[in-house]
Amino acid sequence: MMSTDHDTDATLDGENPTHRRIRSFVLRQGHLSRAQERALETLLPVFGVPYQTTPPDWDSVFGRTAPMIVEIGFGMGQATADIAQTLPDYNFLGLEVHSPGVGSLLKLVEEKQLSNIRVAQHDAVEVLRDMIAPNSLAGVHIFFPDPWHKKRHNKRRLIQAPFVADLVSRIAPGGYLHVATDWEDYAIQILEVLSQTAGLENTAEGYAEKPAYRPQTKFEARGLRLGHGVWDIVFRKSA
Repeated sequence: MMSTDHDTDATLDGENPTHRRIRSFVLRQGHLSRAQERALETLLPVFGVPYQTTPPDWDSVFGRTAPMIVEIGFGMGQATADIAQTLPDYNFLGLEVHSPGVGSLLKLVEEKQLSNIRVAQHDAVEVLRDMIAPNSLAGVHIFFPDPWHKKRHNKRRLIQAPFVADLVSRIAPGGYLHVATDWEDYAIQILEVLSQTAGLENTAEGYAEKPAYRPQTKFEARGLRLGHGVWDIVFRKSA
């Protein structure tokens, strides 16, 4: 399952968020493979975008002018690399905090010779707030965010009204927000939150058919074999 910056919501009151993030980062991510470590050392300086408090010149970052799509929590990056290869006319900014996933995506970028991917290894909330200008994104992808399936943990879910409202402010008119989940009650919540967000319109009657650009992940395929459902929710920002 892809991770989706849920450490942001887990910060404890009165605790330094930076310290909290580092400690969670170490405890949860496990060991880096040699290939991932090499990719972080050699490729992150090339394809990584350091966090800053103002939007960079994205045309300069990518070396071209193209519409940009942000993916929040890309996990090990296979879907991100596949989509970037399928949609070469778009620039992709992947946001992920866990080093093995970042290293894995960078390795794929090198193997597939992808020039339209950049990576920010930082809290997605802060990147969106500080580095993305309002009304600038062509789209946002959030695939299989942590469902926090226990009822008492539901409040930690990424897809909540305040976050979505902030996210929509960064999407250009006509741009889209695509969320996919394999937890039905989370799908219901996502559909409800997006339906109630000003400026968003559903592209389907309820849940959408899986768009052709989104590949089926190994995790998803396994779930489908076990009879689990997968729900795609695709909304567009009003022009």
